[in-house]
Amino acid sequence: MTHHSRLRRLIGLSSRFLTVGAISTLIEIAAFNILLYGLHVDGVWAKIFASLIALVNAYFGNREWTFKNRGKHGRMLEITLFLIVNGICTMLGAGIVGAGLWAFPDSGPVVVNMINLFSIGVVVALRFLLYHFVVFRGVRPSRTVVVEPDADNR
Repeated sequence: MTHHSRLRRLIGLSSRFLTVGAISTLIEIAAFNILLYGLHVDGVWAKIFASLIALVNAYFGNREWTFKNRGKHGRMLEITLFLIVNGICTMLGAGIVGAGLWAFPDSGPVVVNMINLFSIGVVVALRFLLYHFVVFRGVRPSRTVVVEPDADNR
């Protein structure tokens, strides 16, 4: 595979990942604001619950579209890895939101949502790397070299 075709594949993969992520982000932001401002859930818990809600869309979108051509682990191993990765990413996002709320305790919705968007940006980059190299890595076929015998050696 040439460098150019690898780059094209990576761009296509990244585009699909970002599309699924954008939809999941909209779900997460809506859930975060409903939980925080509509239901008055604590900011960190609102972040955790909103992330978990968006997680369902992220799994199916990435499994069935973004990484559909990748070799698959057994489904249970894949789901386990997905949940571990997203547990780590959810805690990182919640930690960033918690730190932001601690640093800016009397912030209004604009600042709180800016902090939340920053946390999402950090977590998206980490998720892509972990999905690509760990969760949806799967089993790739081994590369074997087939050598055709010469016409003189038959």
